[in-house]
Amino acid sequence: MGLSINDTAPDFEADTTQGRISFHEWIADSWAVLFSHPKDFTPVCTTELGQVAKLTPEFERRGVKVIGLSVDATDSHHRWADDIEETQGARPGYPIIGDTDLNVSKLYGMLPASASGNASSRCALDNLTVRNVFVISPDKKIKLIIAYPNVTGRNFAELLRVIDSLQLAARHRVVTPAGWNQGDDVMIHNSVSDDQARVIFGDWKAVKPYIRIVPQPR
Repeated sequence: MGLSINDTAPDFEADTTQGRISFHEWIADSWAVLFSHPKDFTPVCTTELGQVAKLTPEFERRGVKVIGLSVDATDSHHRWADDIEETQGARPGYPIIGDTDLNVSKLYGMLPASASGNASSRCALDNLTVRNVFVISPDKKIKLIIAYPNVTGRNFAELLRVIDSLQLAARHRVVTPAGWNQGDDVMIHNSVSDDQARVIFGDWKAVKPYIRIVPQPR
C-alpha cells in the first residue's frame, strides 16, 4: 500500500550532505518538505534545487525545513551543488539525502519494494518515479503528496501557497477555495456548526448552507 494523506511519515536514518540524520528528530517541531530526484546531474532537477535554494527565506519564514533526496551518494551531491550554484545562481543550503541503497525511495513508495541494485547501477530512467514532494506537519503526518514527471519542473510558488493554506487550516477551523492566496476570503470548515461559527467567526456570507465565507483569520 502506498502512502496517503494523514499517514505518519516513515522515519529513517540516512546520510545527507549535512551529516547523518534521523528524519523525525531532524523535523523536530517544524513543518517539513521532502522532495526527491531520480539522479544527480539531471537538467530539470538542477533548476529545481536552485529554485528552492533561492526560496529558502520563504520556507524559513513559514517555519518549514526543506530536505532533498537523490538516488546517488552524498559526495556526488556535493559536486552537483557546484553545478547548481554555477548555473542557477544559488547553492543549496539545505541537506540532500543520499539514497544509494534506495531505502528511502522504497519506504516512501516512490520505487517498488522489488527494485534492486544501487545508485551506481541505475540511471535516471530506472528511477523516474522518484519525483515526489511530501509536506509533513510537526506531528509527522503527511499533509501533501505531489508526483511530477521528469520532463516538468516543479512549481514551488504553488507549494508555498499550499503550505500557507495548510498552516492556516491548522490554526483555524477554515478551508481555502480554489486559487486561494494569502489575504483572500476563506470558508468555514463543515465540521463547525452554525452555532459554533457564530461564536468563532461572528457573521459570514452563506452562498449555500455548506459554503460559508469569512475573511481570512489573522
